[in-house]
Amino acid sequence: MTMTKPHILLLGEVHHANSEWEALSDVATLSFCDSANRDEFIKDLKGKYSDIVAVYRTFASVAITGRFDAELLKEFPSTFKYICHNGAGYDQIDVAPCTDRGVHISNCPSTVDDATADVNMFLILGALRNFNGAMVNLRKGNWNAGVPLSNDPDGKVLGILGMGGIGRALKKRAEAFGMSVQYYNRNELSPELAAGAKYVSFDELLATSDVLSLNLPLNANTRHTINKEAFEKMKDGIIIVNTARGAVMDEAALVDALESGKVKNVGLDVFEAEPKIHPGLMSNEKVILLPHMGTLTYETQKKMEVQVIDNIRTALTTGKLNTIVPEQAGLQ
Repeated sequence: MTMTKPHILLLGEVHHANSEWEALSDVATLSFCDSANRDEFIKDLKGKYSDIVAVYRTFASVAITGRFDAELLKEFPSTFKYICHNGAGYDQIDVAPCTDRGVHISNCPSTVDDATADVNMFLILGALRNFNGAMVNLRKGNWNAGVPLSNDPDGKVLGILGMGGIGRALKKRAEAFGMSVQYYNRNELSPELAAGAKYVSFDELLATSDVLSLNLPLNANTRHTINKEAFEKMKDGIIIVNTARGAVMDEAALVDALESGKVKNVGLDVFEAEPKIHPGLMSNEKVILLPHMGTLTYETQKKMEVQVIDNIRTALTTGKLNTIVPEQAGLQ
């Protein structure tokens, strides 16, 4: 008797690991989601997707399905067991209702570390050296006339808020430029992982850092961690860089802090309502803006796609995910 292969649904596109995706057909039936919107997707879950076991999910697919929340999850068939997400951050997925339903989630934690840390360091150097203001001045035909002196990274204190894989990769890069590193996490790292970085309280991190890098995940507890009250605790003239998620910082409060001089320069790769950007950031020459480029290299994008595919294959063949999200670590 021929066994029916488990049904896997692709939400979004595979751009680089096409051969690896197609090779999954030896253990699964592969489908591409052609639903036009959330309502149509929900309808299709009762029809052509009524037996799916797992989804390969991209960040951009939220435009079709909306958030993976309790409302959407209740529409999935009883066969559904795995969400394999292409990205380190998975704030578009509500973990608690997934856990309640027995749906396990994987992400791409380590594959993004180096590419994101490279962008992180670029923004730190650019903000310290006021490169954005200088480039604007150059394009106006003024060469470097009137460009104020900037600051060297050497000897500066870098505060990392969220010392995960990206934060640790950033530490190595920052130390190469002569920066000293301190960090705050909910829990202190082991000496091996901290590798000499100083563990401090949240308030001490704000009060003593020359440069603050935001590397924490976005969830209900971290939204607007950096707000008006936090800015008030910082050094005057602090540099802030964010490559995590836009909403971990209150952008309106950031604009006020820039205008008051509390914050000297900023480097941003992520935004609260991206692709929309606060007009007070767009118009300010003290802000380096990038369009969420942290992982946008060919090498990293392919590694991420392969990691998602590997998660699917392992789930189907062993019942376990390779990189299950931390909130579900004890479930398999």
